[in-house]
Amino acid sequence: MGECYPCKMTARGEDLPPRERILVQGGWRIALAFNSSLPGWLVLVPTRHVTALHELSVEESEEMGLLARRASIALQQVTGCLKTYLMLFAEAEGFDHLHVHVVPRMPDFSDDVRGPRVFTFLSEDAATWIPEAAQDGLALDLRSALAVSR
Repeated sequence: MGECYPCKMTARGEDLPPRERILVQGGWRIALAFNSSLPGWLVLVPTRHVTALHELSVEESEEMGLLARRASIALQQVTGCLKTYLMLFAEAEGFDHLHVHVVPRMPDFSDDVRGPRVFTFLSEDAATWIPEAAQDGLALDLRSALAVSR
């Protein structure tokens, strides 16, 4: 678990920047995906190390569903997305920690980025990522929207 990026981030607690700590609630942390060129790509991350959905408690599972709904509402309000995509893979090296992608499906998406092709917005090329200052501003807007969603 020493190389688990989500665990390292969660351990930092309140020291995290807004983009990594949009909301912490019920054993979950909501953060922006750091390697995205799509504004609003969120991940829901359990605050304890879990690698598969079946390892979640009933309470954690219920909270995940509620947070996914609230995140979707906040994304619609802040980004103007039509809906959100919800995905869970947790397979990449260093990212086997369960994390649920909540991705805004924008009105102007062309066919080549719809559905599973939305992953084209994630890249290892840091030059394509949304700058951290912009991520933090968006994170604060999403935090405000989440504060009033239920």
